[in-house]
Amino acid sequence: MKKLIVGAAALIALPVVASVGAQAQTLQYPGFYAGIEGGGNYMFQTNVPTPFGQSTIYPNIGYSVGGMVGYDFVGPRVELEGRYDRNTATVSGASQAYGLAKDNLTAMANVYYDFNAGGSFVPYIGAGAGIAFIKTSQLGTSDNTTAFAYQGIVGVGYNIDTQWRVNLDGRYYGTTTPTTIGQGYSNNNIIAMLSLQMKFGAPTMAAAPPPQAAAPQAPSFMVFFDWDRSNLSQQALTTIQQAADSYKTKGSARITATGHTDKSGPDDYNMALSLRRANTVKDALVRDGVPATAISVIGRGETQPLVQTADGVREPQNRRVEIVVQ
Repeated sequence: MKKLIVGAAALIALPVVASVGAQAQTLQYPGFYAGIEGGGNYMFQTNVPTPFGQSTIYPNIGYSVGGMVGYDFVGPRVELEGRYDRNTATVSGASQAYGLAKDNLTAMANVYYDFNAGGSFVPYIGAGAGIAFIKTSQLGTSDNTTAFAYQGIVGVGYNIDTQWRVNLDGRYYGTTTPTTIGQGYSNNNIIAMLSLQMKFGAPTMAAAPPPQAAAPQAPSFMVFFDWDRSNLSQQALTTIQQAADSYKTKGSARITATGHTDKSGPDDYNMALSLRRANTVKDALVRDGVPATAISVIGRGETQPLVQTADGVREPQNRRVEIVVQ
C-alpha cells in the first residue's frame, strides 16, 4: 500500500511538471485508443504457513497478457485494462516440496502522464487500482480470492505515426493478501510489458507538398571590354546578337544593360566609363532590331565588381556590361 501512496503522490504532482510535455503535437492527438499487451512477470519470494509448518514460495518467471481501452488527452491518459497473469512456484519447507500455481485475472483503472507528448519518443509514468480474482492451486486443492489490486508504472512509448504507438514499461503490481489452503501469503510482482495501441479517428499525416518549380530566370548575357575602352569586340557583337534574338522570341520584353568597370581609375571617371559601355551595347542592340524604347541603360562604375580586388587593380572580368532580357 505504501507504494500505491507514493504513486498517487506522483500523480498529484503532475500539473507542476505539465509544461515539460508542452510542444507541437505532431504525432499525438486527443482520442480513444485500444491495444493489446504481453510480457513477463516475477512474483517476489514469500513465506506461507502450511500443514507441514512454515514454508517458502520460490516463484518461477511467469507471463502476462491483456488488453486496454482508453482516452488520450495528449499528456494525461486514462484507460481500463484487463490482464491475465500466470505464475508457478515451488513451495519448500519442513522437508516437503511441492508445486504451486497462481492465476490472476485483474481489471484495472489506470491514469498516465506522457512527457514529450506528440514527439516520437514519449516517456510516461502511471498508476492504477482495481480488482483481482486470484486462484491459487497446490496439493490438489485451490483457493479463490477477490482482492484489491494496485500498480505503479514507468515506461516509454514510440509514436510510429498518428495512429499507431508501441510502449515498453516496467510495473510494480500488488494485491491484498490472497489465500492458499486457508492461509494468507504476499502477492507482490514486477512485470515487464510490451504493448501495441491504435488510435481511433487520428488524422492521417499530410503528404509533403510537391517541390515548387523554380521560377524561370530571365535570360542574361555578358560582354567584356579592354582596359579603358568602350568599343565592342567581335565576340561581344555575337553575344549582343544573341541577346537581341532572345528579346525577339519573347514578343514583349524589356532589356536592361548595366555597365561596370574595374578599380583602376577614379570613381567619377569609372562611373562615366560604365555608362559609355552600356550605351555602346544599347546602340548595338538597336542595330540588331531591338527598339530603343525597350532598353534601359544603367552605370554602376566600380561599385559592383564581379571579382573582388584591391583598389587600382586591372581585372578583365570587371570590365563588362550585363544584359538582362525580362
